[in-house]
Amino acid sequence: MSGHPEKKIPHSNPKILLTWYLVIRLVVVCLFLGGTIVYHLQQEQWDGSPIARYLGYLTLVTILQSSASLYVLPRLQRYRHFINAQLCWDLLFIILVIYMTGGVVSLYSFFFVLVIIASSVFFPRSQVLVVASASSILYGSLLDLQYYGYLPEFRGQPLPVSLDHYDVFYAVFLHVGAFFLTALLSGALAERLKRSEEARARREIDYGELERLNQAILSNINSGLMVVNAAGRIRSFNNAASKITGYRLQEVYNRPVEAIFPEFDGVDPKSLDGVNRGEMFYRKNEEEILTLGYSATRVVDRHSERLGLLITFQDLTEIKTLEGELKRADRLAAVGRLASGLAHEIRNPLASISGSVQLLLEDEKVRDDDRHLMEIVIKEADRLSALLSDFLNFARPAPLQLESVDLAALLDEMIALLSASGQFNNVTVDKAYHGPVTMTADPQKMYQVLWNLLINAGEAVQPAGEIRVEIAEEKGEIIIEDSGPGIAEEDRDKLFEPFFTTKGKGTGLGLANVYANIEAHGGHIFVEQGKLGGARFTISLLSD
Repeated sequence: MSGHPEKKIPHSNPKILLTWYLVIRLVVVCLFLGGTIVYHLQQEQWDGSPIARYLGYLTLVTILQSSASLYVLPRLQRYRHFINAQLCWDLLFIILVIYMTGGVVSLYSFFFVLVIIASSVFFPRSQVLVVASASSILYGSLLDLQYYGYLPEFRGQPLPVSLDHYDVFYAVFLHVGAFFLTALLSGALAERLKRSEEARARREIDYGELERLNQAILSNINSGLMVVNAAGRIRSFNNAASKITGYRLQEVYNRPVEAIFPEFDGVDPKSLDGVNRGEMFYRKNEEEILTLGYSATRVVDRHSERLGLLITFQDLTEIKTLEGELKRADRLAAVGRLASGLAHEIRNPLASISGSVQLLLEDEKVRDDDRHLMEIVIKEADRLSALLSDFLNFARPAPLQLESVDLAALLDEMIALLSASGQFNNVTVDKAYHGPVTMTADPQKMYQVLWNLLINAGEAVQPAGEIRVEIAEEKGEIIIEDSGPGIAEEDRDKLFEPFFTTKGKGTGLGLANVYANIEAHGGHIFVEQGKLGGARFTISLLSD
């Protein structure tokens, strides 16, 4: 029997099938041969019944053989030769039993059928037919030897003396037909069982692959996924949820959702009501507060029993920041268009007013009180003209004149001017950079930006304080922070809008121009609470 039967066994573990085969064979032998031994012992004593003795010896040998096979089986890696040896033993055992019990009149020829059925479990149909052929040859040879008188009489069991050839032919015909019919039927059933097992295995593989895909999706999706059961406890937490919140699954599993999300409002896990869309603030640590967008959906099993809520959430902090910048840019663009037209309409009458008052001042007959008032008009007209110039610069900025700028040298120059002005004698400037630091920018506009921020920082820390200036060249960032009172949270969104100021005498155009100049460079400017306690302005530019 060739081939690789261990690959034909339709069970995931062939050792289990072989173990069952050896155990069942031992039970069948002990049952039937034991019954025969008892039957003979009822008629004769043990010493006077050689059939009982030899069948007992044969049963004992079978027990030893099966025990040895069970001992060897767990140590095997391949099973082809082992199965062939077991079937050969069975065929020889059966023919010996038939010979001991009378040959043609033996009642144990059905043992061949059991072996053929057993072989169909391990072999394909073609090899099962080989086992049926071997059974037919052995049985037919035994009857032929008995018919022609070549078979010696077994001790204590007389064989039939005279056999009719029709009886022998009929017995061989019935048994051979039964053997091959059993082989065909059992082979067909075994192959069908094998196909069913393979189909089931494929379905199991598909389910396993589907589970792996689901796990991969849950692990790689950018949205946080969390399952909260009916008791309000977290039962699932994917990688994105861990990345957003900073918690691992082991840290949040089976904990109340309120312990992780104390700011969670709009969703009551115990009510199992879904939420289409909601937002909340989540404090990730002492310094970082995130804006989370979330939705909640009820989770039910296949029996429509409520299991809890599936909550998906995303970090909207950066998106909200970008939305604020876009809204601010829209407002600034609208103000800029209005300012451009309004400045032209105001500048011309203002020039006429200033010129007319100057002509009146040339008259020697003007009284001193009137002269003082006229000088105030001219002074305020000049201040209003300067304000209009700033307004026009904001509304209609000049094109960029890009060149390589050493920001470190530029900041050194401005810090020297700030210290020499006499206005900020008690202000300390800490330089956290090492020059030169070269970036591509418009030097005039960058000078305006940095000077405006330094002046604001100096005024914020008056009469004494600290300013820190840092250049992060690898990130393309310039950072200016101070130890002043800082900027209120509610004012930060309006800080770069025209005419918004927190100073008593400010025009509100300084930071608006700063924002416009940075935006013209394709950069961004952010304001937050600094480590020194005051405001921290971060300018983000592309490095050279």
